[in-house]
Amino acid sequence: MSATPEVIEAKPLTFRRFKDGDAKVKTWQAQIFDAGHSHKCPTYIQSTPPCQGSCPAGEDIRGYLNIVRGIEKPPAGMVWQEYAFRRLTEANPFPSVMGRVCPAPCESGCNRNQVEDFVGINSVEHFLGDYAIKNKLAYHKPAQSTGKTVAVIGGGPAGLSTAYQLALKGHAVTIFDERAELGGMMRYGIPGFRTPRDVLDAEIQRILDLGVATRMKCRIGTDVTMAQIREQFDAVFLGLGAQAGRALPVDGADAPNCVTATSFLKAFNDGRLRHVGKRVVVIGGGDTSIDVATVARRLGHIDKINESDRPEHAIAGHVAHDVAAASVRQGAEVTLTTIFDIEKMQASKHEVEHALSEGITIRGGMAPVAVIRGADGRAVALRIMRCEAKVVGGRLEIKNIDGTEEDIPADLIVSAIGQSVDFSGLEEFNNGKGAIASDKNYQVQGQPGIFVGGDVVRPHLLTTAIGHGAIAADGIDRFLQNEALDKRPKIDVHTFDLKRKMIEKGLNFTEVHEPTRGTDKSTAAIHNFDNRSDRYVISHKELFLGHFPFAPRNKRGIVSLTAQEALDNFEERLQPLLEAQAVAEAKRCMSCGQCFECDNCVVYCPQVAVFKVPKAKATTGRYVDTDYSKCIGCHICSDVCPTGYIQMGLGD
Repeated sequence: MSATPEVIEAKPLTFRRFKDGDAKVKTWQAQIFDAGHSHKCPTYIQSTPPCQGSCPAGEDIRGYLNIVRGIEKPPAGMVWQEYAFRRLTEANPFPSVMGRVCPAPCESGCNRNQVEDFVGINSVEHFLGDYAIKNKLAYHKPAQSTGKTVAVIGGGPAGLSTAYQLALKGHAVTIFDERAELGGMMRYGIPGFRTPRDVLDAEIQRILDLGVATRMKCRIGTDVTMAQIREQFDAVFLGLGAQAGRALPVDGADAPNCVTATSFLKAFNDGRLRHVGKRVVVIGGGDTSIDVATVARRLGHIDKINESDRPEHAIAGHVAHDVAAASVRQGAEVTLTTIFDIEKMQASKHEVEHALSEGITIRGGMAPVAVIRGADGRAVALRIMRCEAKVVGGRLEIKNIDGTEEDIPADLIVSAIGQSVDFSGLEEFNNGKGAIASDKNYQVQGQPGIFVGGDVVRPHLLTTAIGHGAIAADGIDRFLQNEALDKRPKIDVHTFDLKRKMIEKGLNFTEVHEPTRGTDKSTAAIHNFDNRSDRYVISHKELFLGHFPFAPRNKRGIVSLTAQEALDNFEERLQPLLEAQAVAEAKRCMSCGQCFECDNCVVYCPQVAVFKVPKAKATTGRYVDTDYSKCIGCHICSDVCPTGYIQMGLGD
């Protein structure tokens, strides 16, 4: 066993001063100083960075990274770690969990990929989440209660996110869940070596400490009717989740030792499943299939097994494996098959690499065609054949290649090809497609006061469910106040609020009661500033990438295991960044769409028109201003702005 930095293929620098086909030397200096006059002058435009635009939870990523790096200062008496944590958790109450398991689509969208490598957003989130737990940071309870009551059905990420946001708004929330503990798929669908249970428990307890009530082991539709819920509560949120697995759609898949990934992982997380067969075959390709494969590799098998102790009985809940018997287990041969080539698998790349290093065999480009059963009816092999899979127009197309069939021997077959919703007792909400239809506010169509979110709307990431919960909570809050449910923003994420920051600084705004000409001398608005975050994501093409030198990513340490070391090893593999590393990583953020106080515009303005805002009035996002009596519209300030915050538009 060894702790090594996160292994991700090194990328060459992708920013090039000269492109293919350039025939003569051009310098930035010539471009900058050969500027002309125009009728346009600089405007200060706040845009959404692509990291935030692609974050399903809608985190203000740029905001908390700017706090970590020291650009945005915390209020007096608060350390930057707490200030960054509070900015982050305005959207997501699970930074420590998501910092470990989120596949981080924000990093794929990061504009820094155009320079050398993405910013390690997920690792900074991980650091802040762990800091908050270690230092016992709590959420602030609202000063007053609204007197309104809300039932949240389902205690998974969507339900907990909704309960958190509603409790902060002063509503009385009760969570109903059929299981013994809260967490949903965070607890029952992801193994503990990826989401340590003490971490999950701490982040859930922080929500409950806001006054959220719970009723566990209570299923709505069975133990309590939906009519009773409607009668007792002012509004309802349905976070049912999709915790029923999908069986393989092939002949023989009804064999007793052919099980679903959700039932397999639940049995493991409940402690019932302590060993598997000698040969385990997993069908999938996403993160869930990797979780199943790595768990099976750790559980191993035992040679002498009673019929009643076969893994399928533990998975079905009929028995619980004996701990003493599990102590003599040996390694299992684990094979994962996927219809996609390995490099195109949906699972996170680093999770695939870890699985391979632990001795798991991955067969890419293979489609299951049948389960081969023995005389006793149990599965003995999975028949596969080579295939070509691609997504065309949003639909998956699979072309099997005749004559390529082969059988993979198996003692246990696990299907990780998707999940479905159990609507027992709640059939009224099923739209006929195994989901619940809703509008953009996640209000159930035709049922005012009933809202929904998470996998029951669209099976996706845990962080997607968290985002659904936050948006639904906004809708529930407006419904309870008898307000119209307005159209949601085009880019529906949390963003930096310059006005709030200026008020925090002690700068006040006045009301406007008559027509006014200009805002340069007025405190009714922020002069020459426009926040377009709700409708505009800034591209790397609008940044001055030449400003950013090469800066390698600060990577978290990952414990790499060999095939033998993986057996019976349930310790966490991911190690958080140190404080200095987290700060250094945040400094790699290019602050796309918002000023990060580089001084380029002040230094390069030949007319001395751009100036620093006096310290008494300056704050994050309001660091520079322009004297338009001096500006000639030469656009130099815009050319040298690394973040794209300055755009030439005044005068159009």
